[in-house]
Order: sequence, then C-alpha cells, then structure tokens
Amino acid sequence: MKRHIAWLAAVTMLAGGPTFADTVRHETVRFARGTSGTTLTGQVRGYDSVQYALGVTAGQTLDVQLDGDNSSLYFNVTAAGASAALYNSSIDGNGTSITIPSSGTYLIDVYLMRNAARRNETATYSLTLYVE
Repeated sequence: MKRHIAWLAAVTMLAGGPTFADTVRHETVRFARGTSGTTLTGQVRGYDSVQYALGVTAGQTLDVQLDGDNSSLYFNVTAAGASAALYNSSIDGNGTSITIPSSGTYLIDVYLMRNAARRNETATYSLTLYVE
C-alpha cells in the first residue's frame, strides 16, 4: 500500500509540473522602398524558431543566406500551405537561390537541429534575403 501511495504521489507531481512548448516567432518581411533585399538578425534557443513570411511572384528568384554562430543552425523554405519544404538547408547548405514556382507567401523557418535544441543551445544569426 505504501508503494502505491508513493507511486501515486510521484505521478501527481509529474503531471502538475511545468510544461514546455516550442515557441515560433512569426515575422513579416518587408523590403525598404526601392530595394530588393534585406538582412535580418535574430536569435533562437532550444526548440524555439523564427518564421519569416515573404510575398513573392512566380518566376522571381529568391536568394537566401544564413550565417550564424552555431553549426547546428539551419533554415527551410516552404510555400504557405505546402506539406514539404522547397529547400532544406540541413541537407543542401545555408545558402540558396530558388526560382519561385508559384506566386504567394513563402515561409523561411530558422531553427536549431535537435542535437543542439535538446541541449538548449543558443544561436545568433543574420539572414540575408534578396528577390530579383
């Protein structure tokens, strides 16, 4: 009986403990008047990420370059509503030039890979975007 009470107390404490959720910060990218690009700076930590939304037109070229201080820092480019990334920098590198297949809002997600995220590492970065 004592073992049952101890088990119940442990489960109750675990269930009542804090819960942690991944935080996704959403940003809309707007270029300064007369320009076709910008460099954004930021920081991610652990499982948190930043999602940048950028409106582009079919046929345009989107250039993306991510530079950071953590080798586990990457980005994905995805069309809004798509189930798979158009570009995954953890596979293909932290710089790309993409010809946009269809007009709409594209999302650039900056994140840490799981190996760094589970250690709650931090990464400071600069993300350069150009649309031509």
